[in-house]
Amino acid sequence: MLSVPDYEFWFVTGSQHLYGEEQLKSVAKDAQDIADKLNASGKLPYKVVFKDVMTTAESITNFMKEVNYNDKVAGVITWMHTFSPAKNWIRGTELLQKPLLHLATQYLNNIPYADIDFDYMNLNQSAHGDREYAYINARLQKNNKIVYGYWGDSEVQDKIASWEDVAVAYNESFKVKVARFGDTMRNVAVTEGDKVQAQIQMGWTVDYYGIGDLVEEINKVKDADIDKEYADLESKYTMVQGDNDADKYTKSVRTQLKQYIGIKSFLEKGGYTAFTTNFEDLWGMEQLPGLAAQLLIRDGYGFGAEGDWKTAALGRVMKIMSHGKKTAFMEDYTLDLRKGHEAILGSHMLEVDPTIASDKPRVEVHPLDIGGKADPARLVFTGSEGDAIDVTVSDFRDGFKMISYAVAAHKPEAETPKLPVAKQLWTPKVGLEKGALAWMQAGGGHHTMLSFALTEEQMEDFATMVNMNKAFIK
Repeated sequence: MLSVPDYEFWFVTGSQHLYGEEQLKSVAKDAQDIADKLNASGKLPYKVVFKDVMTTAESITNFMKEVNYNDKVAGVITWMHTFSPAKNWIRGTELLQKPLLHLATQYLNNIPYADIDFDYMNLNQSAHGDREYAYINARLQKNNKIVYGYWGDSEVQDKIASWEDVAVAYNESFKVKVARFGDTMRNVAVTEGDKVQAQIQMGWTVDYYGIGDLVEEINKVKDADIDKEYADLESKYTMVQGDNDADKYTKSVRTQLKQYIGIKSFLEKGGYTAFTTNFEDLWGMEQLPGLAAQLLIRDGYGFGAEGDWKTAALGRVMKIMSHGKKTAFMEDYTLDLRKGHEAILGSHMLEVDPTIASDKPRVEVHPLDIGGKADPARLVFTGSEGDAIDVTVSDFRDGFKMISYAVAAHKPEAETPKLPVAKQLWTPKVGLEKGALAWMQAGGGHHTMLSFALTEEQMEDFATMVNMNKAFIK
């Protein structure tokens, strides 16, 4: 599995000297307690580190500069325990280049009517301070996240945890490198896009390589390494020879494993975390990568078919955000338009990864009536039941647009013995007709990322962080 650095989030509190030194010491103690208990909750995927109580423009500006240049820090969480004059935050917040979460909370979650006094108020005026601080962030158009509620509540901690995953994905987005093996599929529109703008806006580097460059690396793969991967495959999946003779089946599987090792080696050498293939560009390859692509996506690499680099990069970002769980490359394949059965059957020829499988995937070999190559091995399985989201990114003259809707995912109603592919059924929660119309009117493509692990709110947060246009269908 592709690794992600062990990031942390720095937590600071806003105040001022008006309240006195003793009060500031109490604030620092309370803030440290919040950080400690958030970490102890076990809900947060990344550690929160309390740094200081900020009372001056100079200290805030210096803090934000340090955040920007510390590679271990993924973002900032702020808490205004009481009234912190927001003009102190202007310069530092303007300089901040990492995600910002405003935790609108209070150290205590109740009003002690019998004992409340001004000392209490000096430590529990978030109702006052949050508005002042939120105003300046809105004025600066920082696109920050606000989480509102008592910090000790489970649902508030869940929201912080979800945002942390998005913030880490944002940082990692600027490291995404996509290797395009061949160009985009000829005469297809939606897979095109402005690669320079993608690098400026989302950090996605997209590089082209001829198939010959990849074939050269694949041809270096040793039989002993294929043997090792074959044994691993047998331990994890069901090997189904089917109608193939033993030699043909074994050769096909080994060819895919050779491609898997070769592509992975190529990507590792270049620091690439995503890739594309294209069945129109297969010079020197025995098969279109099927099982090979599925295993690489399982390992956390982003993937796009037909040269679709936008979906490949989006896939890598979503793999990071979901920690590799139940998030798969997908394509709208065919429709069920019967009343009461309205659904989309999602799949792809070969490249849906097994993280969404509800059954044990089977390694099968079948003909592929496209590409003009030998019969490829692939993982065949049935998808899952549950709530999910379906997401894509399209490019227009006025910018990139993230298009998404929530879906109810189902297993297909019956087996498809003559369509041996990984398959997943889903229906937009707004209804198939309304959802599909809105998707097409927004310019959404046929390649998507389907995730059972992520939420639309997380995807909206990411799109906001990178200033991407949004069309979330609800």
